[in-house]
Amino acid sequence: MKLSELSIDKTWTLFLDRDGVINLHYPSDYVKKWDEFYFLEDVLDAMKSLSAIFKRIVIVTNQQGVGKGLMSQEDLQLIHDEMLKEVRKSGGRIHAIYAATDLIANDTQQLRKPNIGMALKAKKDFVEIDFSKSIMVGDTGSDMQFGKNAGMFTVFVGDDSKIKEEEKILVDFHCESLVEFANSLH
Repeated sequence: MKLSELSIDKTWTLFLDRDGVINLHYPSDYVKKWDEFYFLEDVLDAMKSLSAIFKRIVIVTNQQGVGKGLMSQEDLQLIHDEMLKEVRKSGGRIHAIYAATDLIANDTQQLRKPNIGMALKAKKDFVEIDFSKSIMVGDTGSDMQFGKNAGMFTVFVGDDSKIKEEEKILVDFHCESLVEFANSLH
């Protein structure tokens, strides 16, 4: 199915990865405090536009830096509080943020993507979420697998050379940025 065939309306939910989709991703590090968080170009405009289209916008993010002791749960909360504040100031909205903070070996709740624990938490909090009327936007194969595992339409943003050849089958739509994705919905 193509993006243009989805008939997106206010009953749809948008799931977004954080690092590499909303903010600058540090390939071998983590955003550990607010002054390391940089919105990607035009993301705040995209969030405003997407907020007018989708009923719910949910962030699902693997944040293993907490489990590794590189940052605290409070540090992560502060980053998210400030991010939400900036998104609201620009006219956008995010309804919830789910973060998988455990190390891979300690993820007994199956929260870390590509597991769908964060999607199930969102559905528990917002019972009207229908995964068949949801889109997952991310920048890794793990994000695409998460979306497919939950039965969502998947959108890969960024350089598609970052995704393994065998994972490309998981991608329903590709664009360079969240802004390009938002623009493609008009």
